[in-house]
Amino acid sequence: MQESRLNLSLITYNIHKGFGLGKVRFLLPKMREALSTLNPDFVFLQEVQGEHRRREKRIHTWPDSPQFEYIAEEIWPHFLYAKNAIYQSGHHGNAILSKYGFECFENINLSTFNRASRSVLHGQIKIGEEPQKTVHLLCVHLGLFKSERASQCRALMQRIIESIPEHEPLLMAGDFNDWRHRLSEPLAEELDIKEAFYSLEGRHARSFPAIKPTLCVDRIYYRGMKVVDVQCLQGKPWRMLSDHLPLLARFEL
Repeated sequence: MQESRLNLSLITYNIHKGFGLGKVRFLLPKMREALSTLNPDFVFLQEVQGEHRRREKRIHTWPDSPQFEYIAEEIWPHFLYAKNAIYQSGHHGNAILSKYGFECFENINLSTFNRASRSVLHGQIKIGEEPQKTVHLLCVHLGLFKSERASQCRALMQRIIESIPEHEPLLMAGDFNDWRHRLSEPLAEELDIKEAFYSLEGRHARSFPAIKPTLCVDRIYYRGMKVVDVQCLQGKPWRMLSDHLPLLARFEL
């Protein structure tokens, strides 16, 4: 009897708190519309504004709900949010939107500065027919500085070793700020975790800055499944929305 295959799709997107380049135009409604047309199973978001009381009063299109709930509305009934950067007017962090319910979750704060949102948001879902598989989802945002990022990468790998059994599939995506390409090799060699674009195209996707992407800072990693398609979402409307381009990948489990 042939084992049934399950298809999963994922988008990772640093939404720049809903603003375009330079934080001049508030474009979250357009971002939500663009994401909804793609309709993936999971959306991993970085720099999500959970609350900002001053902007809420000033911007007439500011949503009544937190940004992750506003984007998730009617498409992704399940979501996680972790506020890592907390300040006088509000907070921002990472979020995972999902069509599947979460069994449990934890946020590992990696920030070395109060206003910097650096973390691993780790959620678990169960999927497929009985016996169901546990799939681990990790939304990541790492730091801008080399030494900071090195310690965060070690903490990330240690988290995976300690918390995720090798036989349980994982999807890990986000803004790694790894433009020097230091992370993929140890992940592959030590943990057998591969990068989706590198697997299919032989190179990482250029996703920043969105208007003319030159740096490979956003990634989609996986283990325990097969990547079948990848796309760096360029052109209209993406290049005029956030300062990052979103990445999309499809998998067979």
